[in-house]
Amino acid sequence: MQENKKKSSYLRSPDLLPIHHENKSIGIMGFFAMWIGMAILLATFDIGASGIQNISLPWVVLATLVGCIAVGFFISLIGDIGVEHGLAFPVYMRAPFGTVGTHIPSLTRAIAASFWFGINTYFGATAINAILNTMYVGFDNWLLCYIVFALFQLINTASGIKWIERFADLAAPIIVIFSLIIYQTLTTEIAAQGNNVWAWVNSPVTGGAAITAFMVVIFANMGFWATLGCDIPTISRHFKAPKYERNWFKRNKTTLVGSLIAMPLTEAFMIMIGAAAFVVAGTSNPVTALQETASGWMLAMLLLMIVLTQWSTNTAANVLPAAAVFSNVLGPKFTHAVSVFVVGIVGTVIQPWSVFEILTQVLLIIGAVLSSISGILFADYYLLRKRRVNVPDLYRLKGQYRYDGGVNTAGFISWAIGGIIAILFMTYSFIVGFVIAGAIYYVLTKYWYFHKYPQAEISDPDDEKYLGITVGRDWTIADELTDDEASEAVK
Repeated sequence: MQENKKKSSYLRSPDLLPIHHENKSIGIMGFFAMWIGMAILLATFDIGASGIQNISLPWVVLATLVGCIAVGFFISLIGDIGVEHGLAFPVYMRAPFGTVGTHIPSLTRAIAASFWFGINTYFGATAINAILNTMYVGFDNWLLCYIVFALFQLINTASGIKWIERFADLAAPIIVIFSLIIYQTLTTEIAAQGNNVWAWVNSPVTGGAAITAFMVVIFANMGFWATLGCDIPTISRHFKAPKYERNWFKRNKTTLVGSLIAMPLTEAFMIMIGAAAFVVAGTSNPVTALQETASGWMLAMLLLMIVLTQWSTNTAANVLPAAAVFSNVLGPKFTHAVSVFVVGIVGTVIQPWSVFEILTQVLLIIGAVLSSISGILFADYYLLRKRRVNVPDLYRLKGQYRYDGGVNTAGFISWAIGGIIAILFMTYSFIVGFVIAGAIYYVLTKYWYFHKYPQAEISDPDDEKYLGITVGRDWTIADELTDDEASEAVK
């Protein structure tokens, strides 16, 4: 019996238990500020720089807004998992992939997040290095800057979601002001060269090639946030929402305002800066462009903004979600703080800055793989379970989500097919992966797999038993209970 308890507790990591209503601390303005910080990062600039090589900036901005609003809506859909049930991404993934199978797709997302942590920290480190070089002529040690900058971000994330939100609240207004200064600085330089950033195109294309270039920008932006689209529940489980609210839009107001307003507008402006940087210096990296157009304390202030943006992006969009995955894989003995530092180590070892020159292509590949997971999550949560979840069994080794040795075969078949086809149609990878993987998963489970492994919330679709905040429920998982016991405490 003691051994059974020990095994059962593996799924009950304290950092991954459902968040209760009174502990949800992030409101609309908090997530709005977080999105401003998350959407302003150097990698975004590459999309703007790539876009204006073929089409003019107005079309690049329009494509960005279309792509961001589309992926923002997908993010909001998946975010309801966290709002409704207080569940983190790797925990809910036990439903479509199994209690053991969850580790493979979850680790895919965690490695992608670690990738972004590494590249954002690298860019921030180069900015810090440039600031110190401005203040102390002759200083040049980006590696030392990288180590120190990484430690500050990891400590901030390890301190908890409230400290992440506080940093975002502090950084957001500074970031907005400095972004405006950067854009003005770059466009002034462009005007001095006799060019207009809104009309300038490096190698103009027309007809079908222009349409393709437009679509590439749309899906590059969608692929850019496909990572967060998967594991937004890890963040949204902290969002404030009214109890007993059955209106989906009212219940998810925090997610919708952030993802459909803050993110598209902020990202579009960053696209403009990336385009301007390319016109000025032939690179999408504003650190390089600013060093050519500004000097002294002005340069130091502008580079400081870049540091703040990388920091605020990494803590919320990369380190926090990846840490939840590593905590799920490594078990209760590995606390949230330890998992945070695992993210830092992984993101550094893979040295993602080495692929910056092909970043847009990397974004499309990542989007293809992870959009398939988002499609499966959508089909599982909305179409099959209809938002009802047997939450206690997500924390049981021998519960209904054990499937075949802990693996949901239907989930992996759907993910493999959806991901492969999405990669073959790379330009439209996000939507192709989402639709195909979701459709295959729906058919396989509805007409085959869930007949073999019945799901309680589908067989008995009772709101009072299987909904969360909509019926005023906080899910409470008692650690001392074993898999052989019939029920868990529900508050």
